[in-house]
Amino acid sequence: MTIIGIDLGTTNSLVSVFLNNECVIIPNALGNRLTPSVVGVMDDGAVIIGEAAKERLISHPNLTEAVFKRHMGSKKQYKLGEKLFSPTDLSALLLKALKADAEAFLGITITEAVISVPAYFNDHQRRATKEAGLLAGLKVERLINEPTAAALAYGIHQANEEKQLLIFDLGGGTFDVSLLEMSDNVMEIRAIAGDNFLGGEDFDEAILHYFLEQHSLKLEVVKGKWYSMLKKQAESCKVMLTTEDQAEMSFVYNGHTYKTMFTSTDFETISTELLTRLKVPLKKALNDSGIQPKELDHVVLVGGSTQMPIIRSFVARLFGQLPLSHINPDEVVGIGAGIYAAMKERNEYLRESVLTDVCPYTLGIGVVNDVYAPIIERNSVIPCSRVQRFINAKDYQDVIEVDIYQGESRDVKENLKLGSVLVPIPRVKSGEAVIDVRFTYDINGLLEVDIYSHSTGETKSLVIQNNEIHLSEAEITIRLQELAMLKIHPRDDARNQLLLARAGRLYEEALSESREHISQEMERFERALDTQDPEKIRKASVKLSQFIDQLEAQGLW
Repeated sequence: MTIIGIDLGTTNSLVSVFLNNECVIIPNALGNRLTPSVVGVMDDGAVIIGEAAKERLISHPNLTEAVFKRHMGSKKQYKLGEKLFSPTDLSALLLKALKADAEAFLGITITEAVISVPAYFNDHQRRATKEAGLLAGLKVERLINEPTAAALAYGIHQANEEKQLLIFDLGGGTFDVSLLEMSDNVMEIRAIAGDNFLGGEDFDEAILHYFLEQHSLKLEVVKGKWYSMLKKQAESCKVMLTTEDQAEMSFVYNGHTYKTMFTSTDFETISTELLTRLKVPLKKALNDSGIQPKELDHVVLVGGSTQMPIIRSFVARLFGQLPLSHINPDEVVGIGAGIYAAMKERNEYLRESVLTDVCPYTLGIGVVNDVYAPIIERNSVIPCSRVQRFINAKDYQDVIEVDIYQGESRDVKENLKLGSVLVPIPRVKSGEAVIDVRFTYDINGLLEVDIYSHSTGETKSLVIQNNEIHLSEAEITIRLQELAMLKIHPRDDARNQLLLARAGRLYEEALSESREHISQEMERFERALDTQDPEKIRKASVKLSQFIDQLEAQGLW
């Protein structure tokens, strides 16, 4: 049974497989290695994924969503057309498209996958990711932390000597830092930290807000498609500054053209607050691991956002060494996920290695006066099992409510509540009823709670789930049926949908004669599609593609 590896990213996603003793990234229907993590709905209700959906972020922002990974495990809902989608639903549709790409490439049915997640994802986020895989028709063989996957891609597991590494993972929407130690075929994560709301998107926002301030424009005024156009301009400006010393951002609004020239120095100044935020998880991980910066053998850059020069120089200055980045940062996690999938298949080419992981957050319960009592400390090596003893706090109470939390604050109200268990006890004086609370945390980051009452001899058990976001078997069946009923554009139509989406985006940005010209070309192409004649469609697609390329190159719109 072939197991695929999937990097389910905030900005882009990819799927990989281990073939002929190497990890191969599977191209999507457009022949691209990366698939934008964007889901859209057409006017007829059909779902589109990837490049075509990304193009419609500007022209149809009310029918398109991106960056939904940031809200995995939450109750957030997205309204696209007439339908409501959760972040789990949108991720499932994306995973389903990646699964279809893998099946088309390999010529077999795929049912199992290893999916990467940010190391700092909490219990709710990990469960939501597994549910998304299930809804996509995949058994999630393992959730692998993104830094661990990156280390596998660099072959750290194949090294004979001891090594200590820091993985600096800055993606489109999340930031993770992990300290890893490799020795005797054991790859051990010593400490992790991160920020689930810090990534490349925030650098885009910084440029956007600076641009608005420069021209005294209010954010609440430039909303909807105008905001989407500005966001795209900001992203383009950021990308250009990865290779050029300066970049211009321009925006036409209400007949007036606004322009600002950014230099690399300007960008670093604009990003000062974000760079400061990056230091917080770095310091936390180093302190937790007990490793000094000078003891690190390598610093590895992961995530597309690390391609920004300001990030590379920031890391080099901070650690006094040039970071490793010779594997494409956009692809390194996906490659590692594919390698681990092959290890799960016990591929004979890969040396057997033991991968240990750590608990990203402290796990504990609430006690008297809303104080947090930790049971498993953050960065404990997992799988692990810990037990602590507690007593009743009040005279003659007949039940103890054990509330389970995840977090670091002494005040339980500031931590994430995962669930609760009611434990019956005899009506005795305070301190006379004794319970043992055992937490068992597995390699997928899922928690089991067992509570033994010494008074009754009874054990209460719970696999943590939040009923507001965790799907029951019946709910999964219903959701599978709902998603299966959605009309999803097939792979063969992907190129045509992308062409129309690109043309539609240019039409939205154009004025007067240019707009009319674009409309005419789109109508010609749509007429060719209506004929269902493959040769006519092929010729029309070539013509429209050349037309669009010319417009984008010359800036005639």
